[in-house]
Amino acid sequence: MNSEKTSQLLNDLVHILQDRLTGFENVEGKVWEGHPELKGLYEQMVSQTKIMKTSLINLIQDLGGEYSEHQTISGAFHQTWISIKNSLLFDNIEKSTLREVLYGENAAIQTYQQALDENILEGSEKTIVAEQLKDIKDSAHQFQGVLENIEAEN
Repeated sequence: MNSEKTSQLLNDLVHILQDRLTGFENVEGKVWEGHPELKGLYEQMVSQTKIMKTSLINLIQDLGGEYSEHQTISGAFHQTWISIKNSLLFDNIEKSTLREVLYGENAAIQTYQQALDENILEGSEKTIVAEQLKDIKDSAHQFQGVLENIEAEN
């Protein structure tokens, strides 16, 4: 096993989770306030993402690697695009924001799946990443359901 490659791969996933947290922060006032029934779901996803991030950081440190925290360039561009789009948007900001969140969730799913497909991860690393992928897929499914409910209301 190449612990340097594994650490880098895990760091890439940590950055995806950091992008996810940033995305959730940007969404908070645009959707959740208009739909207070979603506040618990939102808080659960933020908490879950922080736990996922900590788990990956621990794996990196167990491998003797160094954790580096920063947002990915694509994540920063995506967040900027959401802000610009929402400031110019005349349509339903809630639907637009949730579509963007779903886009981010799907990008995270793709990145996690690619990480598993590379066959670099072994043992507990592979198990943890696979579990996190399942959690992100579940979250994406929940976001899809919320989006469909909002679209049905309008």
